Amino acid sequence: MLTRLRRLATLTSISLGLLGMLLGVLAGSMGSAAAQDTQDIAVQDTAPTVDPGRVNVVEVSGYFDAVLVDFVLQQIDMAEADDNVNGVVLQLNSPGVLVDDESFAELADRIANSSVPISIWVGPSGAEARGRSAQLLGVASDVGIANGSDFGDAGEPAIDESMFSPEFAAVYPQLENQTKEFKDEGDDVAFGFGRLSPTIILYLLDLPGFESSIDTSGEEPTRIPETRVAFGALSVFKQQVHNLGSPPVAYLLFIMGMALLLFEFFTAGIGVAGIIGAGSFIGGAYGLDVLPARWWAVALLILAMLAFGIDVQTGVPRFWTVMGAIFLLVGSLFLYEGISLGWVALLTGLIGIMLAMVNGMPSMVRTRFSTATIGRQNMLGELGEVVEAVAPEGVVLINGARWRARTNRATPVAVGERARVAAIDGLVLEVEPEEGAARDYRERGPKDGEDTDGEDSDLEDTDLEDSVEAVDS
Repeated sequence: MLTRLRRLATLTSISLGLLGMLLGVLAGSMGSAAAQDTQDIAVQDTAPTVDPGRVNVVEVSGYFDAVLVDFVLQQIDMAEADDNVNGVVLQLNSPGVLVDDESFAELADRIANSSVPISIWVGPSGAEARGRSAQLLGVASDVGIANGSDFGDAGEPAIDESMFSPEFAAVYPQLENQTKEFKDEGDDVAFGFGRLSPTIILYLLDLPGFESSIDTSGEEPTRIPETRVAFGALSVFKQQVHNLGSPPVAYLLFIMGMALLLFEFFTAGIGVAGIIGAGSFIGGAYGLDVLPARWWAVALLILAMLAFGIDVQTGVPRFWTVMGAIFLLVGSLFLYEGISLGWVALLTGLIGIMLAMVNGMPSMVRTRFSTATIGRQNMLGELGEVVEAVAPEGVVLINGARWRARTNRATPVAVGERARVAAIDGLVLEVEPEEGAARDYRERGPKDGEDTDGEDSDLEDTDLEDSVEAVDS
């Protein structure tokens, strides 16, 4: 009963730590809608007498990484190849650009010189167009901005300034190092480009070339869209790959993956935690490679896990736990260059890892290897079955529990054979075959000149139990 309670407490501690990080990862993934590509989405058609064509509204959310840039270019190519498409509207909400200047310049050129008008609506309310992504507003054929959305901090132009519209070029010096938030109609006049459009529908109704009619059958006249509209976004798979390039998602996946791999290391086997940990680690490593992550900060995160592992195997948080916490804190704070990790993700990662390493993992190790209830003297001399060859390291099954083991006196033990515990080193058992073990160095022969029958030997007999105690000490 006591063992079950300890295991329950262990699982609860680990769950509280890692569940918090998982929630942070899921929150990053749920920030973008999982929709189908434009060609898979039904078109809303009012079936007018004369086909007024179609406008494609494409969701562009998150950093402009390779996945998002390729998606936008693909949507422009599809629109140019479809005679029924009158224009493309990019529903923009981006904090910046991750691709190199050459790829970004190619994207800007395609937007500016497309045979189909490419417009940009920064929305919904609270959206942003920051960093180099704000420069795309200067090459779009039309610009709309929702209430409460902001743009700016554009930095030095990464594209040819001659591509900017005259209105945008006039205000660019103000946007280069500061952010502007649209709140009311007065902002519209101050900047001289774009217009305030609270919703995408209102923006489309005022879009040049977008046809609508007036319905006077009701109490008040109502504008009814005649031009068809199709909404599209990244496919589910591409969206998940794109989410890996999110700063909080990449960070949480990376440290959570390492924590799960460390957990699996001390369970003496490969299970669900190991598989999930490996997948999380690879996904996080991909995200850090895409993002501007400092290599030395990544190295500190790895060193933090190694430091935690040293004290985890002892079952008591000590010096290396403190060092691991310092490495984790510094590596997390300085992980990214030029972009923000966010306090929610930072606190989630720090608190989750510390709960797992200080309380959950040591408790799991003590419960898993029964070090709290099995004394060293009782373990010495125990016989068990080898389930993974001990040559020189493997796993032994003793009293229904799997133990990490290594050879004693360099004598390997094959799978299925019985092995005897000869010594204990921390949480690792030193074992030898039940029969045929190598001779102990202490079993010396008689000295030169001494009687071989042992009567004149000056060696004292040693009791077996005393030897076992000496090995244990």
